[in-house]
Amino acid sequence: MCLSIPAKVEKIDGDMAVVSVGGAKYNASLQMIDDIKLGDYILMHTGFAIQKLSPEDAEESLKIFEEFEELNRQLDEEEKKTGERIV
Repeated sequence: MCLSIPAKVEKIDGDMAVVSVGGAKYNASLQMIDDIKLGDYILMHTGFAIQKLSPEDAEESLKIFEEFEELNRQLDEEEKKTGERIV
């Protein structure tokens, strides 16, 4: 399964960008898409920007990631209580 993440463009240097995801900074190649500006959101996969996202789509995706993170925390807590691995 492949996973791509929404990221905000913080800095552009040629065909490379510094993007932020949840407070972490990453380098992303812009070679696959055009017309990216500071503040834009991109969909990043394995270090490549593969699609430009609207701010609304980026925020919705980030919200879903946060919900998954919370679900994982809850499952971890349940595993600690029961001693059973939840799959």
